Amino acid sequence: MAVGNKTWWKEAVVYQVYWRSFYDTDGDGFGDLEGVIRKLDYIKELGVDIIWLNPVFESPDLDNGYDISDYEKIMPKAGSMETWERLLAEVHARGMKLIMDLVVNHTSDRHPWFLESKSSRDNPKRDWYIWRDGSPGKPPNNWRSYFSPSAWEWDESTGQYYFHSFAPEQPDLNWANEEVRQEIYRMMRFWLDKGIDGFRLDAIALLAKPREFADAERPEDIRYLTNQAGVHEYLQEMNEQVLRHYDIVTVGETAFVSPEEGLKYVGEDRGELNMLFHFEVCDEMPSWDMKRFKEIQRRWYKGLWGRGSNSQFLNNHDHTRQVTRFGNDGPYRVESAKLLATLLHTLPGIPYIYQGEEIGMTGVRFDSIEQYDDIAMRNRYAEEVAGGRDAAEVLRSLQPLSRDNSRTPMQWDDSPNAGFTAGTPWIRVNPNYKELNAERDRSRPDSIYRYYQKLIGLRKSHEVLAYGEFEELPEWMDSDRLYVYTRSLGETRWLIVLNHSDEKAALAWPSVFAGVSRALLLSNYPEGADEAGQADLLELNPHEARIYELGR
Repeated sequence: MAVGNKTWWKEAVVYQVYWRSFYDTDGDGFGDLEGVIRKLDYIKELGVDIIWLNPVFESPDLDNGYDISDYEKIMPKAGSMETWERLLAEVHARGMKLIMDLVVNHTSDRHPWFLESKSSRDNPKRDWYIWRDGSPGKPPNNWRSYFSPSAWEWDESTGQYYFHSFAPEQPDLNWANEEVRQEIYRMMRFWLDKGIDGFRLDAIALLAKPREFADAERPEDIRYLTNQAGVHEYLQEMNEQVLRHYDIVTVGETAFVSPEEGLKYVGEDRGELNMLFHFEVCDEMPSWDMKRFKEIQRRWYKGLWGRGSNSQFLNNHDHTRQVTRFGNDGPYRVESAKLLATLLHTLPGIPYIYQGEEIGMTGVRFDSIEQYDDIAMRNRYAEEVAGGRDAAEVLRSLQPLSRDNSRTPMQWDDSPNAGFTAGTPWIRVNPNYKELNAERDRSRPDSIYRYYQKLIGLRKSHEVLAYGEFEELPEWMDSDRLYVYTRSLGETRWLIVLNHSDEKAALAWPSVFAGVSRALLLSNYPEGADEAGQADLLELNPHEARIYELGR
């Protein structure tokens, strides 16, 4: 059974470009769009189809571009509209597609809409944002935001609070106001008419708000911010008025969704979005837990298969680099990075690659809070220290999952600042760049980069990875180290065997395939001795991954 209808984006591999940390061409310490253009051949050589570009809209840049002050201008740090248009043309000239990261849940507090809204209670745009009565120090309810202890900010000039799901400088738009929705749709058509190939829609599950903001029983559990009644009606309207009129792909960031709720966002019969990001792994599994990961995969496969599409990722600009958080970034860094890649590219769903993942970049540990740029981390640090916790202890507790782990500059070579900039980088470079960089990695035929090329090549040449059914082998379903499963499409059947462990492992060749011929398509170790004789006992090295094609 195929995943619904066949389409180009289901067969794609996505590469995320966090441009401010990608490549700087003007020496100001920030990556820029010209830098992305100069590195397009690097991305193309990897074999990917779609580039996801983090926000480049005009912004005060409080939250690294996720606080937009003008939706139809380019942030000067990134470049100009002319440079952006040239980037789009160059991406298309190489046969790739470009999707834009768009934030429509909130704006910057410097956006002209908000400046009008807060200018007076009777301003025509007052209702474009969410205002409620209260008094100083007594907000309308006890909700937290993602970035601060309260989701409400007092405005002295008009004597009301406004609502913000993130920082106070990021007020939420009022999607119940039809004028707001129509202006957003007009803006989306502006970019689509320029020829982009889709959107990654940030925080899209937060659009709807309750009529009454009642107190939460557990304000620390901020799930109440998401999936409120009305969100699907908004997205169906967006699809009807905008999205369905273009040959594009849409990706929704949907925190705290179950497979049942997720299907409402991406069901092919519903007319909302094409695929989603859920965060059961990255937000709710702090370190690797094989049994829990398997259970998550089972539920989402059962919930979406044949009806909607999922995404596969273990890191991005908001989550610590995967080989550090979920793998082994020490003696088995190379093998572990390849195993995690094999996992993501062979499970059902569209695989995402975050820049630097393809060379096995690792997380960092900076020495002081002043060296961190992550606003969420800095705010939480200040809150907990003010509450009496030891500052050093708080720093240690926040370091592993800080968003800055994945935001350090791309490590191109062993020259100063890893070849990222001739100036002072906006955030510190990982000190390991001398040994770990793209130039060194790509020079080796058995490197992580070359392995990614092979994985992507398999996806391009075999539809089984895009459309094949998924099934775990029951003998190893409860293993906390081994992940063994098949992908099947028609007469094509592949077996994937993963030893996610620092220890060697041995397993008998699955009895269900006794007498079935096999061919080793890809492994992150040199072909083992057991393969030469088609042995019945598979002896796996630490972090070894194998992909077999089984006989018919």
